[in-house]
Amino acid sequence: MLQRPDGPETDAERRRRRAQFLRELAEARELRDRVQPRRVKVARLRHAMRMRTFRW
Repeated sequence: MLQRPDGPETDAERRRRRAQFLRELAEARELRDRVQPRRVKVARLRHAMRMRTFRW
């Protein structure tokens, strides 16, 4: 893991990097969904079927 010369990163820095990563991940998912609408529809139907057949 990359560390700064003056020591390990703080919690705030780690949270900020994590938030940035999650934003980019969501953006990438939205882009993929926009360019592959058929795959999104199939995934949504598959998820719905899985939720209908799931028992608590």
